[in-house]
Amino acid sequence: MIEHVGTIVHGAEWTAKDLFVFPNEFIYWSIQIVMYPFMTGLVAGAFVLSSLYHVFGMKDLKDMAKFALVFSFALLIAAPMPLMFHLQQPLRGIQVFFTPHFTSAISAFGIVFFTYAIIVAAEIWFVYRIYFVKEALALKGKDGIVNQFMWLVYTLLTLGALDTSEESAHKDEKAVKLLAAIGIPVACFLHGYAGFIFGSVKANALWMTPLMPVIFIMSAIVSGIALCMLTYIIIMEIKKLVVVTSKRPGEVLTAENLKGVEMDVIKKTSKYLIGFMIAAITLELLDLIFRGYTAVKTWDILREVIYGKDFINIFVIQYFLGNLVPFVMLLLPRPSISRMVVALCLVLLGVFMMRWNVVIGGQSFSLTFAGFMHYHMPIIPHSMETFKEGLLGALTIIISPYAFFWVINKFIPSIKTAQN
Repeated sequence: MIEHVGTIVHGAEWTAKDLFVFPNEFIYWSIQIVMYPFMTGLVAGAFVLSSLYHVFGMKDLKDMAKFALVFSFALLIAAPMPLMFHLQQPLRGIQVFFTPHFTSAISAFGIVFFTYAIIVAAEIWFVYRIYFVKEALALKGKDGIVNQFMWLVYTLLTLGALDTSEESAHKDEKAVKLLAAIGIPVACFLHGYAGFIFGSVKANALWMTPLMPVIFIMSAIVSGIALCMLTYIIIMEIKKLVVVTSKRPGEVLTAENLKGVEMDVIKKTSKYLIGFMIAAITLELLDLIFRGYTAVKTWDILREVIYGKDFINIFVIQYFLGNLVPFVMLLLPRPSISRMVVALCLVLLGVFMMRWNVVIGGQSFSLTFAGFMHYHMPIIPHSMETFKEGLLGALTIIISPYAFFWVINKFIPSIKTAQN
């Protein structure tokens, strides 16, 4: 173990070195920096899926659009958490939001994040404003602490706009369309700037490419759509289980109809997922081919990393299991829920591995160009550092948006069934 001024050097606990590596070189950016672009990508992808209906009028996405919008907001709340986990002094993170610096790519996150959060929150409000008004009027005067609390919440959510006429509803729709149109480039920039940060690092041969932001954006849309579909399936399956075990099934949507609604929405959404997958895979392969064709002076070490050290991660897990296999599964006729779940999980694995191979793979070779470093993610934590930068820290990030979504969905039902 390497010591520095009485403390362990950040990264020393999970870095293994091979051949000729400088003493001060470690895998500094670990699992949380992999999770960060992965989470922001999910945010952007979910919002773009919602906007395909609100802006471009894709009627077949109507049922998925509201859910994707609300789920995007839950993901947005969790998006900065990986950075907070990774910072040695997390309280410094707030400086990004309160000290904007317009020439800094990192500071741009604070500006874009706040702008995007306002856009999404405003769009959700316009989509559900009439629902808030109806719920507030329905709960007014009812007895019970819960009813009174819910009435207070919905009354506050109306913001005093109580008009439910057709004219006001039409104005809400126009506002939603405008906000969604503005939100698409903002959402893409929210995630694309992560690719910009990597692509602009001149000292790293693997990261330095102008295609990096575009690749990140396309794969982000793929991951966001896949996670929305997967989460939708999970929620609908839980609802179906409740219907099956209920003693009064006549009061809710029947299990058979619920299954039909679920499969219909998934089949329609999968068409768009396939289209964005083609674009993302094409860009990634184009970048790989371009690197090999140009063969700059750093290509020797890159070839050793891509085709040697990280061959399994890149070509077996990312491209084969994460791209080719789910692509074929989505194209096969007569899709089933079980097949869709497997395909969507593999799509998410492929996008995650793309982030992993960029972040971890980009740090795997030494600046000597004659040595390598290997990342061993902490599984069982023995300190706060190994918790934050290990498996449990990553799982915390994955679970958190679902906890946020569960709370939000108590007040804003985002999946339409016969019950709501």
